Amino acid sequence: MPHMISKSDLPETIPVFPLPGALLLPRSRLPLHIFEPRYLAMIEDAMKTPTRLIGMIQPRNGKMDGDKKLHAIGCAGRLTAFSETEDGRYMITLSGLSRFRVKEEVEGFTPYRRCKVSWDGFDRDLGATEHDPGLDRASFFPALRSFFEAEELRTDWESLEEAEDELLINSLSMLCPFEPEDKQALLEAPSLETRRETLVTLIQFALRGGAGGEDPLQ
Repeated sequence: MPHMISKSDLPETIPVFPLPGALLLPRSRLPLHIFEPRYLAMIEDAMKTPTRLIGMIQPRNGKMDGDKKLHAIGCAGRLTAFSETEDGRYMITLSGLSRFRVKEEVEGFTPYRRCKVSWDGFDRDLGATEHDPGLDRASFFPALRSFFEAEELRTDWESLEEAEDELLINSLSMLCPFEPEDKQALLEAPSLETRRETLVTLIQFALRGGAGGEDPLQ
C-alpha cells in the first residue's frame, strides 16, 4: 500500500486519543467505536485536516480519566473509514502511519487532548513492509495455538499461517489480550524482529501462568 503522506507532511501538533490497552502499529488498521462527545468532536475536527491524523496513545496509569500522564510514545493513524450510526456514534478505522514521541501537551480550547510531537527516529514506519528473517514458524505456531486455547481465543488459523511476517506479528500484537504496559513494549519495539521477540516472551510468560508475577520483559 503506497503511503500518501511523507515525513515532511506530518504535522507538529496532533490530537491524541488516550485509550488503555489499544495498540495501533504502522501499516496496520484499528477499528474504533466512538461515542464520547469530546472524541466525537476530535473525529469531526480531524476530518477537516489535510492528513486526518489521530494519535493513539496509552495513559501511564492504564486509566482514561482526567489529566493523567501519557506514555512518551504513541502511533498516529490516518482516518480512512468513517460511518455514523443512527444514534450519533461513529464507527471509524485508523490506518497506522507512524509512531511519534510526545514533546509536550498543548493547552487549548478543544475538549480533547492535543500534543506537540516529534516524528524523528521512526523513519522505518513510513517505509516498506518489514520482514523478520528470525521468525521460526515451526515453533511459533504451536506456542501460539496453546496460548489461544488457554485464553479461549478463536482465529482463522489458515489465514494466520499464510500471513506475511509483518501482518502476522503486528496483528497478534494488536489483538492478543496483554496488559497495557506489555502493549506499550510491543509498540516501542524498534524493529519487527524485536517486536516478535517481545511477543514470544509475553506468550511464553502467559503459558507459564505468570511465573510468580515476575516481569517478563526484564
